[in-house]
Amino acid sequence: MARSWLPRMVDQERAMSLKFWFLFLLYFVQGIPYGLQSGLLPIYFRTVGLSFTKISLTKLLYLPWFLKVFSAPFVDWYFSKKAWLIFTMSGLALTCLACSFLTPEVDFLGVAVALLFMNLFASLQDVATDGIAIQMLGREELGFGNSIQVVAYKLGSVLAGGGLLTFLHHLGWGPLFVYLALVYVAASWFTSTFPLRPSPRGSQAEESNLNLLGFFHELLLVPDTLWTAGLVLIYKLGEQGSLSMFPLFLLDHSFSPQKLGFWNGIVATAFSIVGSSLGGQLMSNGRDWDSLQRLLVLRFCNLLFQTWVMVNYTDHAVAFEVAAVLSMCIQHFIGGLITTLVFSKMMLCTQKAPESIQATHYSLLAAIEVLGKVAFSTVSGSLVD
Repeated sequence: MARSWLPRMVDQERAMSLKFWFLFLLYFVQGIPYGLQSGLLPIYFRTVGLSFTKISLTKLLYLPWFLKVFSAPFVDWYFSKKAWLIFTMSGLALTCLACSFLTPEVDFLGVAVALLFMNLFASLQDVATDGIAIQMLGREELGFGNSIQVVAYKLGSVLAGGGLLTFLHHLGWGPLFVYLALVYVAASWFTSTFPLRPSPRGSQAEESNLNLLGFFHELLLVPDTLWTAGLVLIYKLGEQGSLSMFPLFLLDHSFSPQKLGFWNGIVATAFSIVGSSLGGQLMSNGRDWDSLQRLLVLRFCNLLFQTWVMVNYTDHAVAFEVAAVLSMCIQHFIGGLITTLVFSKMMLCTQKAPESIQATHYSLLAAIEVLGKVAFSTVSGSLVD
């Protein structure tokens, strides 16, 4: 009897491992556009003399992420999730190639348009990836699955943000984007060979006799949707404003772009990744709600500490530089814990929806989450100026 169930158990473990690695790959490449725009470009633009206001307004390039809730029904209804993944990652490869032929100092508008299309493809890929994750993960796998989601996304952001900023002067603008294009080509090929369960698609709109307005009304009727939407809208407001402006504050004082890219783009993000990994463990242990409340209080205390550092900061003073780096590391660590817990709650809420609308439902919550993050960081530059 042992011989009959042992191979089956090994096959199940192998399939589970491949499933998690596949999700890791999808979320990793999905984090690259965000890392470029949050980690590399603001510091690069500041070094060439752009104002805080103009840098903040580049957040408008995230517009496709707000609108993805309107495109998500088509990802749910038409074609397979696998087809959408291959299409969007191929589009991301082409936009990276386009960026490799542009020079930001001269072709600022061209770079902005390419990044806008990059966000469009990444937002559609996000819809398809989240739909696949919701279908593939069981309730007992949500904690670990969401840790993979957040950690892989942040690793992609680190590669495209702090990592590229650190080595930009060695490789050059064009070659970096060529390498990124090759990453997307490889990811698209792997996706085409990965076996995925066919998802319900086709004419859901006609089957349910819903117009688009009625469809979104059905999304809001899913249990706990309004409460979850309110949470994801506000939970990042203060933190995101600090993440946007505090590194630029340090850049204007005693931190060089390379030094800032290392401490904020790599070291602090490593703390965020550790926090995200531990957040999945808290979810698995059933202590998610109590832990979330305590973490929100701790984050507020660290923001007060960071404000004190800014008010009293002295250029080239080692003590203040250490305090600044410490505040960033603590902020990223706590933020990683909070993000994984909140994303797990989002996915739990979405699993209560019918499978035919799950990708759109999760996209609605994710769009609200992005709106909450970008809203304050968009105007924070004007407040600082």
